[in-house]
Amino acid sequence: MLDTNPPVIEIRDLHKSYGELEVLKGVDLVAPRGHVVALIGSSGSGKSTLLRCANLLEESQRGEIFFEGEPIQWRGEGAGRHPADRAQVTRIRTNLSMVFQQFNLWAHMTILENVMEAPVTVLKRDRAEVEERARHYLDKVGIGDKADAWPAQLSGGQQQRAAIARALCMEPRALLFDEPTSALDPELEQEVVKVIKDLATEGRTMIIVTHDMRLAADVADHVIFLHLGKIEEEGPPEAVFGNPQTERLRQFLSATAHA
Repeated sequence: MLDTNPPVIEIRDLHKSYGELEVLKGVDLVAPRGHVVALIGSSGSGKSTLLRCANLLEESQRGEIFFEGEPIQWRGEGAGRHPADRAQVTRIRTNLSMVFQQFNLWAHMTILENVMEAPVTVLKRDRAEVEERARHYLDKVGIGDKADAWPAQLSGGQQQRAAIARALCMEPRALLFDEPTSALDPELEQEVVKVIKDLATEGRTMIIVTHDMRLAADVADHVIFLHLGKIEEEGPPEAVFGNPQTERLRQFLSATAHA
């Protein structure tokens, strides 16, 4: 059946510079509801910047961003461009939960308190209701028994799973992952990969910046290969990984295979 809903996130012809350094040079991205989009590419290709622009953590100089069909309102042009409606930015950002490479848990709060904090303080939800939901998501990511522990008492993999539970507790329209496994050793990485695969199986909308080609191949519906701020190649994972069309993508996949 055809999905007639607008994409959760759509980006058209996005340009982003830091001073003279042009990081994104006209990038398009569509994340339909229930789909997983993987962003791959070398360091400096613009992957994380694109993700941060999608979440309005970074301001772009040109191009359009839509959230469920609603365009972001802009004021000014070029380097002076910024979102015109802060309330719109806040509303949209609360519907796009981001999971960072570093776990960013509050050291002075228990794991349960970390997961509950944003729904209670930002969304003003009922504390008892949020606690029930937080415990549900901690169970879901496999660390329900760590609810009363402090972040420092958890392994890196457990901390990242707590960060994913925290993102889920906001009940967002989409999850944005920025290299969620790159700070972990291989054994702990697999714990987090399993959680992400389970979320993909549930049909959650996700955009994942990753260096893990196996993860991208396993969970993504669509893979985008960025090179020097442009989309060099994109398509379903079986095409991107199984039959790369460009020399740059072939070189990149060969280098990651031998890394």
